[in-house]
Amino acid sequence: MEVIRTRALRGPNLWSHHTAMEVVVSCPPDQRAIAQLPGFEQRLHARFPAVGALHATGETISLANVLEAAALSLQAQAGCPVTFSRTTATPEEGVYQTVVEYSEEAVGRLAVTMAENLINAALNDTAFDLDAALSELRDLDEDVRLGPSTGSIVNAALARDIPIRRLTEGSMVMFGWGSRQRRIQAAEMDTTSAIGESIAQDKELTKKLLHAAGVPVPYGRTVEDEADAWQAAQDIGMPVVVKPKDGNQGKGVTVNVNTKEHLEQAFRTAKEFRDDVMVERYLPGHDFRLLVIGNKLIAAARRDPPQVVGDGVHTVRQLVDLVNADPRRGSGHSTSLTKIRFDDIALARLALQDLEADSVPGKGQRVILRNNANLSTGGTATDVTDDVHPEVAARAVEAAQMIGLDICGVDVVCEGVLEPFDDRRGGVVEVNAAPGLRMHIAPSYGKGRAVGEAIVNTMFAPGENGRIPVVAVTGTNGKTTTVRLIAHLLTASGLRTGMTNTDGVYIEGRQTDSGDCSGPRSARNVLLHPDVDAAVFESARGGILREGLAFDRCQVAVVTNIGAGDHLGLNYITTVEDLAVLKRVIVQNVAADGYAVLNAVDPIVAAMAANCKGKIIYFGADAGHPVIATHLAQGCRTVYVADGHLVAAEGKQQVRIPLSEVPITRNGAIGFQVENVMASVAAAWGVGISWESIRLGLKTFANDSDNAPGRFNVFDYKGATVIADYGHNPDAILALVQAVETMPAKRRGVVISGAGDRRDEDIRQQTEILGRAFDDVLLYEDACQRGRVDGEVVALLRSGLQGAPRTSHVQEIYGEFLAIDTALGRLQEGDLCLILIDQVEDALAHIRKRIAEV
Repeated sequence: MEVIRTRALRGPNLWSHHTAMEVVVSCPPDQRAIAQLPGFEQRLHARFPAVGALHATGETISLANVLEAAALSLQAQAGCPVTFSRTTATPEEGVYQTVVEYSEEAVGRLAVTMAENLINAALNDTAFDLDAALSELRDLDEDVRLGPSTGSIVNAALARDIPIRRLTEGSMVMFGWGSRQRRIQAAEMDTTSAIGESIAQDKELTKKLLHAAGVPVPYGRTVEDEADAWQAAQDIGMPVVVKPKDGNQGKGVTVNVNTKEHLEQAFRTAKEFRDDVMVERYLPGHDFRLLVIGNKLIAAARRDPPQVVGDGVHTVRQLVDLVNADPRRGSGHSTSLTKIRFDDIALARLALQDLEADSVPGKGQRVILRNNANLSTGGTATDVTDDVHPEVAARAVEAAQMIGLDICGVDVVCEGVLEPFDDRRGGVVEVNAAPGLRMHIAPSYGKGRAVGEAIVNTMFAPGENGRIPVVAVTGTNGKTTTVRLIAHLLTASGLRTGMTNTDGVYIEGRQTDSGDCSGPRSARNVLLHPDVDAAVFESARGGILREGLAFDRCQVAVVTNIGAGDHLGLNYITTVEDLAVLKRVIVQNVAADGYAVLNAVDPIVAAMAANCKGKIIYFGADAGHPVIATHLAQGCRTVYVADGHLVAAEGKQQVRIPLSEVPITRNGAIGFQVENVMASVAAAWGVGISWESIRLGLKTFANDSDNAPGRFNVFDYKGATVIADYGHNPDAILALVQAVETMPAKRRGVVISGAGDRRDEDIRQQTEILGRAFDDVLLYEDACQRGRVDGEVVALLRSGLQGAPRTSHVQEIYGEFLAIDTALGRLQEGDLCLILIDQVEDALAHIRKRIAEV
């Protein structure tokens, strides 16, 4: 078995709505049915008993099916929430496409590799360390997945249908799209004050501000050295707390310091973490964390330091091991409890209690193993949210607002939170930016609180989901023009529009990237842009195959048509039906309240309606077409042509727009442009654009070489008509011929090359069509033959002209620009020349230069 290719599908894709690894696997004849491998299945189950069900491809179970089952089960056994997988045979004998869902891409890739190793071990009867494999997967999963704090916010956002995108390998996440996006990093929002965060790190300044606001705080000051610390302790009065001035997570904090020796040791401990050290009055009581979000107290927890209780039998070290054996305690942040660290700090804390690691505490004796109660070092948290007195909650909110934090962890030490506290019975000892949320989400004891929901509700008002209108466009021909026109209509309505197509990426009409940008990466960049109110994406087949979609769903999906010349034979897409299944991915991912805009005249496209969760807008020029007529009779949204008008109908309501007011159609004479306009109007209607804006947009959209390069750009040259277009498949050529035939001309000529990555019959068919409509045909060799040898494409084009009923003159030229110059040099007044350009921008610039010279 050979793994030929592995790639990550990062959005909705050909196979499912899930993120998934797609693996292309080649199996030799003897491995296409495991029944022909004696003892293999037994050896497989011996190494991985939980491998799961082995589903068959056809009538047999191949090693590709085993790879599928193993990669999915390994992730599931490692704790990943995955359920989907499948294996499909390709047209190549012995080659399979295996698809396995992943929750984290790195984990999915590793699982595929481990599944391959498992299969080889079972084939060769060698060892496979299952425990080590699962441990590695678990460790990687914990390293790369979001922590509990960020994860709770992300889950709350997803529950509210807010799209999310992880921006870094850490905890920075974007919610929503474009101009409606918000961002977080851990428990900080994009509105969190950097000044407030700096103040919170300066504990001395924090206390001054809180004291000014009337919030009780323990008295203390910054100290220079051990002698100054001892002087401060005497001034304040023992016991005291020694801690770094701008520390966090309880690092370097020593509490209840009563002696000079203990104080000097505490000073040195604090100094290990920060240069500036504080000494402040020790407040007796419990350690409480009050979580403030916005202007409300959302959760509260009592935190207890890591400790064990003696039984008169076991040593302290053994008691710690017994406590750490609790399955709720883990080594990271994925569990509700963390293992107690038995390190130098713990030993030092034991010494203060006159104990050592091998001491045996008496029965019922509490042994404290750390000065602070942080969960990360083994402390516990008990939810006390319902016990907090309103006055205590009010003081916590005041503390957060005085510092300037919208998400704030307020640390309070007091005997309890059932009654108001003052500086004699408790106070605020610290205010924390980016507070940990685990103690509130999954406390050691008590009820978890909806902290993630509270943060999301602060960022997004009720009913808001952070989404902007997204229109996805696919098909064989007309995609780029349709995308450009839809974007123009949205812009005419006042929306700042981002657009991707085969020419580049555009934000509010300004090009930000060039080249073929019809894939998901470019689309994701548009959704990332903060100035985008709406987005229109050309969704080409290659990008969908390579990565899936850039979005979880769209407001409108447009399918222009499905033709046979669209790269058939590549990536196992061999038939028009295969192509339709791929293209309809955007239709399958239309929002429930969205629309699929479908070409009613194309039966393959029209049938995609069955795969749409939203509503359908059919378009087609003929109102009498059965699909159009039925849709109209049902009162559904329909766009068609009647009496020289574009008509948009829903029930008894109609909007009529004269085609004479739509320049791109040349008074309705260019059929394929009429289709593009119908699709674009239907899409704008689906988004909710006003008809006034749609009319304005149609009037002002010029199909020139600047606005729609390579899309039926018409020039005048010495009294002759020159048309430049990027048509590159038989369906496009046929549409161009039909359009050109509506335009008068004395003599018609065409300049054409062919893309080498098409099938032979598709290249040949282009000139078969042209030979029936043009007098002169000039063939040129493309700059990039896309895998073909020199002269091969031109030979195929020439063979398509054999027996051409109209063509009287055929010439071959090497080089696109020389071919253009040759064709222009032949033109007489009243002639027409169609130039099928390859290097769109350069070719158009060359044509404009020749026209300017005249």
